[in-house]
Amino acid sequence: MTPRPPLILASTSRYRRELLERLRLPFEVVSPQVDETPQPGEAPVALATRLAAAKAAAVAALRPEAVVIGSDQVAELDGVAIGKPGSHERAVAQLRAMRGRSVVFHTAVAVQRAASGYAGAALAPVKVRFRDLRDDEIEHYLRTEQPYDCAGSAKCETLGIALLEAIESDDPTALVGLPLIRTSALLRAAGIDPLVP
Repeated sequence: MTPRPPLILASTSRYRRELLERLRLPFEVVSPQVDETPQPGEAPVALATRLAAAKAAAVAALRPEAVVIGSDQVAELDGVAIGKPGSHERAVAQLRAMRGRSVVFHTAVAVQRAASGYAGAALAPVKVRFRDLRDDEIEHYLRTEQPYDCAGSAKCETLGIALLEAIESDDPTALVGLPLIRTSALLRAAGIDPLVP
């Protein structure tokens, strides 16, 4: 039997690391060192897809024998990308803009193995409907969770779930940052089956 190739997560996100651990596969984490600046006029879907592939490719070039996972998430409101707020003030502005509205979180995943020439990618859009939030609710949530490293300030795996009216997705972990159904399919195509020891 061919030995399983090394698996690398090309991400410094603790959320993605925790999600990938659910598949119970041994893996390494390597920072992809990719410039995440959007290109002029780049649509949110295109940005997420490009960055996921770029992260996987950057690490696959360094470790051609490994299967490398890259992922990125971009939130979209009215055709405009909403990034990580980075500060309390920007998070307040984001949540005020999103209250009572639907936002699509585009989560892209790319899997590459340079040694075999394999490169696959998938997109998992998640439609999120926010409640018509009061300012005091926004303030309490932000002070409690401090989700300044999350796209759109939405940290649904904890208290942020109370911000929402509904989540529409066919890949339930996509909103947290790594769509595990699509990731598993891409890993199987690259030579790693999570269900085969």
